[in-house]
Amino acid sequence: MMVTRFAPSPTGYLHLGHAFAAWTASRSGTRFLLRLEDLDTGRAREEFVAAIFEDLAWLGLSWEEPVLRQSRRTGAYREALARLAPFTYPCFCTRKEIADEIASAIEAPHGQAQRGPDGPLYPGTCRHLSADERAMRIARGDSYALRLDAAKAAANAGPLTFIEQDPAHAVDPLLFGDVVLARKDVPASYHLAVVVDDAFQHITLVTRGEDLLPAVHVQRLLQALLGYPAPQYAHHRLILDKDGRKFSKRDQSATLRSLRAAGVTPSGVVALF
Repeated sequence: MMVTRFAPSPTGYLHLGHAFAAWTASRSGTRFLLRLEDLDTGRAREEFVAAIFEDLAWLGLSWEEPVLRQSRRTGAYREALARLAPFTYPCFCTRKEIADEIASAIEAPHGQAQRGPDGPLYPGTCRHLSADERAMRIARGDSYALRLDAAKAAANAGPLTFIEQDPAHAVDPLLFGDVVLARKDVPASYHLAVVVDDAFQHITLVTRGEDLLPAVHVQRLLQALLGYPAPQYAHHRLILDKDGRKFSKRDQSATLRSLRAAGVTPSGVVALF
């Protein structure tokens, strides 16, 4: 039997996009698992955890216990980072330094910055530091993030594909450039955490919004490097507001909580899909 998961972040109330993902995943004829992506401990709150459980139950969904919480999985992420060490490097750049370097590249004659789904890509500044300089800066206590050397990782992994319906789609391992896999205050990035947890929970079908379709490219690369099996994917359409914009957590009118308060029934919510 296939296994699919719904993985909200408990940093706000569930909105229609979350409901659409959960309802779609639960109706896919698979085992349905609930996971809490609560690594952002500064924003994740227990009141939102309770609200997630309550809203999903109100919608008529049920899930297997126990619920996996990423905040309790930091050891697994550290182990994965250790295995990825040949393909990572410490990046000491601040966000301002990165922005300044990108701006300088754009302003240079015939200059341009490589772009990915989230905007300009990291220019690779710290990728070229010597091993001695890296060791010296770490010993000095300089703050750093761990980045994936995407080109080196891609060369090791070779050609990759992912399955979303037929035929298989080619993976672009350089789409996001040298992505951050961990920071001092966050033990694993979204990409790393979901890859590790999907393998741990034997997930075979990932159902989520089409805005996350580009994420498959970096996640398939990590799966290959770690020797994990690749799940299949199903990216559903987004529920948009009247202006064609994706609902965000700031749109309180689109939360399940607000719809319940307004008297909308579970069947009425499902009808919106």
